[in-house]
Amino acid sequence: MAGIRLQPEDADPPQTRTPTAGELISDDDRSIAADSWSIKSEYGSTLDDEQRHADASDALAAGNFPPAPDYCFDKEEVEDGDGISSTLGLQSYWDAAYSDELVNFREHGHPGEVWFGTDVMETVASWTRSVCSSITQRNMSNRVDDDGKPEPVEQEYQDLSTWTILDIGTGNGLLLQELAKHGFSDLTGIDYSEDAINLARGLAQRHGFTNINFLVDDVLETKLERQFSLVMDKGTLDAIGLHPDGPLKRFMYWDSVSKLLAPGGIVVITSCNSTKDELVQEVENFNRRRNGVLDEPEMLGNLEQARSSCSLQYIDHVRTYPTFMFGGVIGSRVATVAFLRKTDI
Repeated sequence: MAGIRLQPEDADPPQTRTPTAGELISDDDRSIAADSWSIKSEYGSTLDDEQRHADASDALAAGNFPPAPDYCFDKEEVEDGDGISSTLGLQSYWDAAYSDELVNFREHGHPGEVWFGTDVMETVASWTRSVCSSITQRNMSNRVDDDGKPEPVEQEYQDLSTWTILDIGTGNGLLLQELAKHGFSDLTGIDYSEDAINLARGLAQRHGFTNINFLVDDVLETKLERQFSLVMDKGTLDAIGLHPDGPLKRFMYWDSVSKLLAPGGIVVITSCNSTKDELVQEVENFNRRRNGVLDEPEMLGNLEQARSSCSLQYIDHVRTYPTFMFGGVIGSRVATVAFLRKTDI
């Protein structure tokens, strides 16, 4: 379990003290979160970061978007007047959790928590491969040779080796290892927790996945200068919604993800706090506000900036998760949804 340091058998009993109420965090709190969260508890000190935060605040206010409702029943919530927040939305929580998990790995070989469980992780990886394979084959089937005949789908496209993958909030990196087993090879994982990245590197080396690249990076203030054809998120958006400034940071998240995605690329979101319909609605809200800048006079003629505002379009979702009915509505505890980045320019 994340955040629990196992003591060696010959270790002296540790000195204990009674924790305060504010320090108590349940295991359930940690079990519903994702691999780690690519967010920060401060906005940053540079002018660019402050201006970006201000711009996102204006966009969110102008769009009049309500915060996404919370549907994860396992976490401890705090009502703060502006919505629901939690320690799970703070970087300090995850730095402490992964510090303990890294010690557990080095002393006992424990890989750490698999957020949402192994079954969900395997489902996400296999389903994502199917979606990418379908897109690849559809794109290749549209290509013709000089005689007007369809070109055959080459093996390099069939095995998905040309897809570039970014895992946001990678944590221990096990999702990327699972994707590697399904034929993906250009794999990058980012996390703002340095200990999470050290843990991911250690596990990848132990399991022989030397081709996976792990970097310390915050998705909301990313230093990455490349785009990816596939962006994965297993719980990161959930934690952003638990930050005291959750609605604002969720808007900033979609803005950043849309720029990290190459045209025609897809983002796969796995969440326990939002349903499929809520994620679709959130993306539609983001599209309406973000693409509105194309109508502003100062944006005309600025092709590069306009392209960064292209739409995300829902394409599919996992339909095999167990479901339940509550209040006459059928749902599941986990939702995995894929969105395609369109380019209309």
